[in-house]
Amino acid sequence: MVEIAPEEIEYEGLSPNAGLAVNMAAGALAGITEHAVMYPVDSIKTRMQVFATSPAAVYTGVGNAFTRISATEGMRALWRGVSSVIMGAGPAHAVHFGTYEMVKEFAGGNVEGVQNQWIATSLAGASATIASDAFMNPFDVIKQRMQVHKSEFRSAFTCARTVYANEGLSAFYVSYPTTLTMTIPFTAVQFTVYEQLKTFLNPNGEYSPSTHMVAGGLAGAVGGAVTTPLDVAKTILQTRGTSHDPEIRHCRGLADAFRIIWQRDGLKGFSRGLAPRVLTFMPSNALCWLSYEFFKAAIRDS
Repeated sequence: MVEIAPEEIEYEGLSPNAGLAVNMAAGALAGITEHAVMYPVDSIKTRMQVFATSPAAVYTGVGNAFTRISATEGMRALWRGVSSVIMGAGPAHAVHFGTYEMVKEFAGGNVEGVQNQWIATSLAGASATIASDAFMNPFDVIKQRMQVHKSEFRSAFTCARTVYANEGLSAFYVSYPTTLTMTIPFTAVQFTVYEQLKTFLNPNGEYSPSTHMVAGGLAGAVGGAVTTPLDVAKTILQTRGTSHDPEIRHCRGLADAFRIIWQRDGLKGFSRGLAPRVLTFMPSNALCWLSYEFFKAAIRDS
């Protein structure tokens, strides 16, 4: 008797709006995967963006930072704070991708043949960012406080408790407006470039992991490079409580951060950490989109 294999579900044949629960679960798994893999490079980026008072904390490049941190503090220092990211990234990405797919469907972005689909995609990306950043911002503050040179914190819970006791709840959200100013255009650019490249590289909609990786990587690189100046300002705001510089400690918002950057480092100051930021976003975005598309199909098929 010949057994007939069950019919396989085409990967790209799934409904673009596969269901809120599926999209959120896939987003959570993709987010944790993305952040965990590229975390050491993100740590280097944070250190390069901080205006350090000690020469030991000034780095000339990614290679220089990696070598010196590894030699003086050990490899474990590059992973300090990763627990905060893991705790926050899953739920935040679940909210992110769930909101993205829901708004995209509502705005008509999944309807074939409709003109200006990029508008629906950009709107969905921006909406997803507002929702997920509201959840993720405190975890990001904790992460960066633990990443800086000679951080006193070894536990995310200890860091959160100390920051709250010394600076209050506002410390976790002082960078939120700046974060939105940065991530809304980043996400809009990222999702738009990703969707356009995915369609261009794979017009037939066939299963193509390489398409998701290439489109996701390029989309992340473009978005990351464009928004680097805002990321520098965000880092100053999120790490101000660890600074011994009175001006930085009293930095109140984006305008203050931009003024400090301009006065101390000129135009080049706005590109601090550009190389590790792009280096982080290219592979992490490629991995994130590959994971998201895979998990979405796998969960739906299970």
